[in-house]
Amino acid sequence: MGEPRSYILRTYGCQMNEHDSERIAGLLEADGMVRAESEDDADVVVLNTCCIRENADNKLYGNLGHLKPWKEAREGRQIVVSGCLAQKDRELVATKARHVDVVMGTHNVHRAAELLDAAAATDGPLVEILEAAVVDDHAMFPSALPVRRETSYNAWVTIQIGCDNNCAFCIVPAVRGEEMSRPYADVIAEVERLAEDGVTEVTLLGQNVNSYGRDLQLAARRAGDDSARLRPLFADLLRDVGSVEGIRRVRYTSPHPKDMRPETFAAMADTPAVCEHLHYPLQSGSDRVLALMHRGYTGERYLDKLAQARRTVPDLAVSTDIIVGFPGETEADFERTLEVAAAAEYDYAYTFIFSPRPGTEAAEMEADFVDPAVAGERFQRLRVVIEHAALQRHEARVGRVEEVLVEGPSKRKPDVVSGRTRQNKLVHFAPPSPIRTGSYATVEITRAAPHHLEGRLVELTSEPTHKLRIPVAAL
Repeated sequence: MGEPRSYILRTYGCQMNEHDSERIAGLLEADGMVRAESEDDADVVVLNTCCIRENADNKLYGNLGHLKPWKEAREGRQIVVSGCLAQKDRELVATKARHVDVVMGTHNVHRAAELLDAAAATDGPLVEILEAAVVDDHAMFPSALPVRRETSYNAWVTIQIGCDNNCAFCIVPAVRGEEMSRPYADVIAEVERLAEDGVTEVTLLGQNVNSYGRDLQLAARRAGDDSARLRPLFADLLRDVGSVEGIRRVRYTSPHPKDMRPETFAAMADTPAVCEHLHYPLQSGSDRVLALMHRGYTGERYLDKLAQARRTVPDLAVSTDIIVGFPGETEADFERTLEVAAAAEYDYAYTFIFSPRPGTEAAEMEADFVDPAVAGERFQRLRVVIEHAALQRHEARVGRVEEVLVEGPSKRKPDVVSGRTRQNKLVHFAPPSPIRTGSYATVEITRAAPHHLEGRLVELTSEPTHKLRIPVAAL
């Protein structure tokens, strides 16, 4: 037998895309392939695409142009384009880049290896874009698929896909479909399997994660069954996932403010494993802009729920998403965003300048686009407010002893270890001896910066018990 074929996978976009890439990698390895160190060594390149940000298509076609001579340099090489941009552009990818072998969408991750094999016998790109998730063969939530995770100590668990909201700026409903919740027992079973493999931290994933169970409730009522077990809510799931033996940390992303309920905050407070971190997307502080965005809440209602969350969950850290320069945003609208952001006192924020995505309502509001220079100036002003609050909240942690989950050597200083607190804060510290990735340690915080903390090791409290065959970084 010859050497096994090798692949390399490039992922763009959100955690859902990264989790899809884990599944694609698992399928390719189950089909006999091995991970390549670089494109030069690879027989297959997979580009798992995103279409949320501006110029995502330009980036894709630029990469595909670079890969054309790569493919021609060795017979049998193949290129796969998957993900949200493939779902949106469909045949356009194949038309603009005839050297691509497979174009597949967001609903057929489970077909990755099969499509590659089939493409070897076809002339020209093989395009398969399913219009909706396939339920009958469990493709919707393929927990049985092999997964090639990058880490052994934490894992994503998809509990819900799709989105029923109609935010004017967002293409997700068009490329991910309508909301579908995963069966309750399947989620718990997967978390139990992960814990048995040595995973200690799980992140529950969904496009609108805190609406989990809404469709299951409706289906149960239509069937005439009102039993409690068939009416799961997100708060119930948090409690039960957090009760799985071996799971020390539970996170979730991304929720929608309009669907946040007191029961969720109570579950966070009552379940020791659920981390004290809430990602709470604001998008804008202006009620007028929020209405244009179809967000379903006002700035005041947003702050009221945030205050309730902080009253309920001690030591809660809060992060957010904010868009600057949405079509029609006035200076008064932006100043209201500054006011709400200052009142929210975020621990950190992901801030973006509006970029129109073809196929969304906001992309059609061209007459109201904000001048790029104005949007850029507003963006810088917002960063000042965000970083001021973040630094204050970080400085308040100096002198405290925090539990961190070790993620490995710092990217900039290999003699420094990086880890995350329960509040999802990045902490850098220099241990006197090597510490394995996936270990838990206590660290005294000695210095604060807007985007990270620094500290000194107090005690190594536990080391990983992983059973997965995945490289574990060590100093």
